[in-house]
Amino acid sequence: MAEKFYPQDFTRQELHILRSELIIYESDVPHHDVLKNVTTLSKLCRGFFETKRSQRYQMIDRLIRLVLTLPVSTATTERAFSDMKRVKTILSNKMENDFLADNLIVHIEKELAENYDTDSIIKDFASIQERRVQFE
Repeated sequence: MAEKFYPQDFTRQELHILRSELIIYESDVPHHDVLKNVTTLSKLCRGFFETKRSQRYQMIDRLIRLVLTLPVSTATTERAFSDMKRVKTILSNKMENDFLADNLIVHIEKELAENYDTDSIIKDFASIQERRVQFE
C-alpha cells in the first residue's frame, strides 16, 4: 500500500523498515491486551498512541495516519466540485476561470470567510495606496 499509494512519502529505506515492522507487528499486536481486539484503523492509531507502540512501529503509524487522512482530502475535493456546479450555472458559463476560482474559494471556505466583514476589507484595501475613488 505504501509503495502504490504513497510513493513520495516513504524512501526505499523506510519501506524496508516498514516491512520489518510489519513482521514484528504480526507477532506482537495479536497478543497485546489493548490492541488485540481493535477493529478499525482509527482505534488502532489511538491504541498505538496510548500504548506507545507508535514509537516502536513508526512507519506503520505513519502509514495508518496517511490512510486516515485520505477520506478527508477526497471529501474536500468532492465538495469543491459540487460547489463549482452550483456557482457555475448556465447563466454564468461565460465567467473567466480566475473570477470563477476566486468565487469558489470564498464559497468553499465559507467558514473562514465568515470571520471577515466587508467594511474591514474595504478599509484595508483603501489604506494600501491612494485611489481615484475613496471607499467609504
